[in-house]
Amino acid sequence: MMKQVTLGAAIGALMISGALAQSPNAPAGSTSSPPAATTPSSGKADLVTTQKPDQWLATKFKGTDVLGADDKKIGDITDILFDKDGKIQAYVVGVGGFLGMGAKEVALAPASFTVVPGDNGSADKLKVSMTQDELKQAQSFARYEAPKATTTGSAPGGGGMRPSGTAPSTR
Repeated sequence: MMKQVTLGAAIGALMISGALAQSPNAPAGSTSSPPAATTPSSGKADLVTTQKPDQWLATKFKGTDVLGADDKKIGDITDILFDKDGKIQAYVVGVGGFLGMGAKEVALAPASFTVVPGDNGSADKLKVSMTQDELKQAQSFARYEAPKATTTGSAPGGGGMRPSGTAPSTR
């Protein structure tokens, strides 16, 4: 249980630090201060200088084998779903398929996993209490797709179709 909490916290912190690093700087001459939530209490950045043995990097975590209730590999982590505050909501597991082709994606909450050590010093693995068949029967994870702009042909400015040889209006 402690490994799950530490793992979740480490990945969440990693994602937050990446999001903060991508935040645009305030324009020159701006006197507004950053929000209190992003300002460290000591006034200095809170740097993490080393990775601990019980922490994983997202680059290492993605692709981690997922074992089923029978301790057999049932898939691997294909992605991590987190909210705007950096809290991990789910680990996306690719189940079935062959060499990444035809795999079904299922998202499971972090509490669904336990970390198990790899064999003979190999990478740690994640275990769930479900079988591969149960995950194949579970509802697929649906990735968000932003709505696409549509044109109906009646938009102002000549966006619609015109008969052949007809010039656009110049109103």
